[in-house]
Amino acid sequence: MAKEIEEHKLIVPSRWVERIEEVFHIILGIFLLGIAAAALVSSVMRVFETNPFFPTGMIQAINDILFIIIILEILRTVIARYTDGVFQLQNFLIIGVIAAVRHILTVGASMTLASGKSQEQFDRAILELAVSAGIVVALVFAIFLSRASNGFPANRTKRSSQTS
Repeated sequence: MAKEIEEHKLIVPSRWVERIEEVFHIILGIFLLGIAAAALVSSVMRVFETNPFFPTGMIQAINDILFIIIILEILRTVIARYTDGVFQLQNFLIIGVIAAVRHILTVGASMTLASGKSQEQFDRAILELAVSAGIVVALVFAIFLSRASNGFPANRTKRSSQTS
């Protein structure tokens, strides 16, 4: 009875809001899947057009693949939000790790391929690598803490079987 009274006080019933939210999650999921497919097609075309393939084309292909993985991880997060009703912290941390590793590979490749860099450009690239490496370590540690706070599902089964 109290819930019905609260429903009447709302301008828009909460079930309508939930349905609209579901529709938006579905649209966002389809849109992200389309972006990933377009990025894949673009990446494949770029691999065949890049000259020389080694090492420039290979580095670009790895960069594109990591970008597509980031998009798919975001899609997975949207799907998990739709099915579970909550955003999962670990998915965002994994996206951050992939993005930081992608940046490390990009900076490292540009340092390797570009000749004649000034000392200032070299120092900046080294600083970027160090900061990105620090971000990766921090995010991996955050993933570890997140999993530890959830009790490591693999350890739970071991403990329960040992006590039996």
